Amino acid sequence: MRLAGKVCIVTGAGSGQGRSAALRFSEEGASVVIAEVDTATGASAADEITAAGGAAVFVKTDVSREEDWKRVVAAAVERFGGVDVLYNNAAVAPVEDGSVVDVPLDTWHRTLAVNLTGPMLGCRHAIPEMLRRGGGSIINTSSIRAFVGGSQPIDAYTASKGALISLTRSLAVVYGPQGIRANVIAPGTIRTPMALVHDAHGDPGSQMRLARYPVGRFGEPAEIADLALYLASDESRWTNGAVMVIDGGAMINYV
Repeated sequence: MRLAGKVCIVTGAGSGQGRSAALRFSEEGASVVIAEVDTATGASAADEITAAGGAAVFVKTDVSREEDWKRVVAAAVERFGGVDVLYNNAAVAPVEDGSVVDVPLDTWHRTLAVNLTGPMLGCRHAIPEMLRRGGGSIINTSSIRAFVGGSQPIDAYTASKGALISLTRSLAVVYGPQGIRANVIAPGTIRTPMALVHDAHGDPGSQMRLARYPVGRFGEPAEIADLALYLASDESRWTNGAVMVIDGGAMINYV
């Protein structure tokens, strides 16, 4: 098993990419801390893992709150003995987001609090535990929107995901010598409720976005989980500071 003996914290693990990764990590032998703000989905993810014979614990978590992060890391240590992998997957993409001239300030602040401050706080509290175990892996989820603009702007989301790449590169340099590697997954559009939420509000942009994908479809959560598994495992022991774009070729498609 590729993650045997490892303890993995996965944020936003109640649904979408996070849940897919949590289940995949468990299948490969990891003990998983489900850090999720939604009690129903978080608890059901942990139940699904334990029902399959795996080890998991659910901790209700608002990643923007430092007190919640203290409880998440404490649960990992008390229940499983430490932290080896931190997968900062949780994010928000509010429908109120837009260009800088019209995005509400509370939407801007909340988006950065979850998408940027959340991973920072996770690293703040998980890194000391990783150091006690001799190293670990930090996986931060960005987006191709960190690299390209869009005719339908989502500037709060875009700014948060771009900043997360810079933060990850700093972590890779500072903590790489101490055995902690930090890497970024930058997906294109993945078929999750969050990524496709604009469709439910009559957004005509989904077909426009789909036309950018040479493979002819959006991605699936399991396809991101496969990459996350590589980064969580010792197979990626020389992968540090990388930004891995996984988007079906959308970024290279000049239309």
